[in-house]
Amino acid sequence: MSVDTPRRIVLLRHAKAEWSQDSDHERPLAERGRKDAPVAGRKLADSGIAFDLALCSTAARTRETWKLAVHEMPERPRTVYEERLYEASLGELIALVNETPDEVRNLLVIGHNPGMHALADALSGASEGDSPARMTRGGFPTAAFAVVEFSGTWKGVEHGIGKLTEYWTPND
Repeated sequence: MSVDTPRRIVLLRHAKAEWSQDSDHERPLAERGRKDAPVAGRKLADSGIAFDLALCSTAARTRETWKLAVHEMPERPRTVYEERLYEASLGELIALVNETPDEVRNLLVIGHNPGMHALADALSGASEGDSPARMTRGGFPTAAFAVVEFSGTWKGVEHGIGKLTEYWTPND
């Protein structure tokens, strides 16, 4: 694909998880999370975006979110469970996105905050409508997602490269 190929990255935060004194990595979804994850999946399906690849954190709550959301989609994209998404910094997230194969046009990342919010904010040099104000005002709650469009290669993804075209939360 050429340097001018239009691409999308969709950043989905895991749904609401139970609080636990056990390992943070193994926290399951709470009842609200089990309700919100399929709703997010339906909203993603309604967007019409055909995902070529999904990168999902290995944490229990992200895996469970993805399992419930993907059942609402017309096709299951190739899924890679990526342990580097757990507790990733903004720089680490950009580095992971930079590793995406060039044949991927639409990438879905299922991860955690503050990373998903930071990445959506960092990549969005432009926007449509009130999405940035809503994202700033409301933060990036559980089961929310942001869609960032850009042209170019995945290796060229950096701060300000894209346009925030959609921001959705379960409260919308």
